[in-house]
Amino acid sequence: MSLVLRGGTVVRSLDPPVVERADVHVDEGRIVATTDAGTAEAIDCSGCLVMPGNACAHTHAYSALARGMPFRLAPPASFLEILQRIWWRLDRALDPAAIRASALLAARDALRAGTTTLVDHHASPNAIDGSLDILAEAFEELGLRGVLAYEVTDRDGASRAQEGIDENARFLRRVSDRRWPLARGLVGAHASFTLSPDSLGACVELAERTGTGLHIHLAEDQVDQADAEARFGLRATARLAEVGALTPHAVVAHAVHLVPAEAELLRSSGATVAHNPRSNMNNGVGRAPLDWLGDRVALGTDGIGADMFEEARSAHFRRREETLAAPPDWPLPALANAARAAGRAFDEPRLGRIEPGAPADLVVLESAIATPVEADNLAGQLVFGLAAASVRDVLVAGVPVVRDRRLALVDEDEILATARAQAARLWERMDELPAHPFSPARLLATAGGT
Repeated sequence: MSLVLRGGTVVRSLDPPVVERADVHVDEGRIVATTDAGTAEAIDCSGCLVMPGNACAHTHAYSALARGMPFRLAPPASFLEILQRIWWRLDRALDPAAIRASALLAARDALRAGTTTLVDHHASPNAIDGSLDILAEAFEELGLRGVLAYEVTDRDGASRAQEGIDENARFLRRVSDRRWPLARGLVGAHASFTLSPDSLGACVELAERTGTGLHIHLAEDQVDQADAEARFGLRATARLAEVGALTPHAVVAHAVHLVPAEAELLRSSGATVAHNPRSNMNNGVGRAPLDWLGDRVALGTDGIGADMFEEARSAHFRRREETLAAPPDWPLPALANAARAAGRAFDEPRLGRIEPGAPADLVVLESAIATPVEADNLAGQLVFGLAAASVRDVLVAGVPVVRDRRLALVDEDEILATARAQAARLWERMDELPAHPFSPARLLATAGGT
């Protein structure tokens, strides 16, 4: 398919910011220098901003059906209780139908917000086998890129941990054959405090064998650090580094409760650190030490939708509240780093840029921007003006997947109707489940206190 996006203001790069008036030519899924004007379909972008599609560096698509769900247990008083009483009940209630409905809704919301890639971390301990295929197929239907991983954890026992490892391995074999052109894989792992040495070691071995990286939570709460010190005499980051989990292909989510030596381990490893400010605020876990973490910080949402405009805005305001010395343009490289992390998984180093040879993942924003958009004010436009509500058209791999604010490849109304029905089922199933019994003390006892 040949297309030309005519007459827009084009953001060719977020980091460094490059903005110019230009036409964007697309052929066979990629940006090209020019197209045959006689055969290319023209999309009028006059008065619009054309940007690279956003990527979300860390999310949980399975949470898409959780909005507004009832809660009848005692209110959580800690992060561990949030997991035990909410998320570890939700993931156990998931079945294939709910996984698919969640994936379709998450993909719909992402594309409508101008997000063209989700780096997803999935968990469904009662429906593990084939769960990543369900996500890949749903994302492919809508035309969304996905970098998918299954969350290996020992909180549901060693046999479920092994099933999670097997699911990652099986899915990585399938994506290596390009069964789903828009899907790639990482090896998922929950967090140090729910992983035995055997399970974490198996995850690292699988990542090394397949040339991928781990997608893992780190130090989201002090419970991760306390457990690592109790079991191994190490802080959590050092534990991951010791077993080879931190590599340039790894995605490490949160990294809130660190000391400077841990931040140095992350920086030197080249791993991407997915910063999730809205989730951190919602769970009351604290602030990531962004000044220590260097230039590999990317933005994620941790399952609070996939609106990266809103995430960037929240991240900026939270950081400015912390210190007025924070540079005003720092959200731009954080968004660009999310695309770079996705690009590594797809072996597409130009992903997230609009230049010849890059994948044509593009977003057209139609809004009444009252001031000129230029390279030196792009950060200000992002934080104070640009929004998902302005997304008019979206292309992924050169295919229009949103046209005039509606999904182009599927029936959007059907997705919403299915989501409503599956949400009701999921909530009923979840309501039957008690709080999850796992606590770090269980693994500590299994390890004999070492």
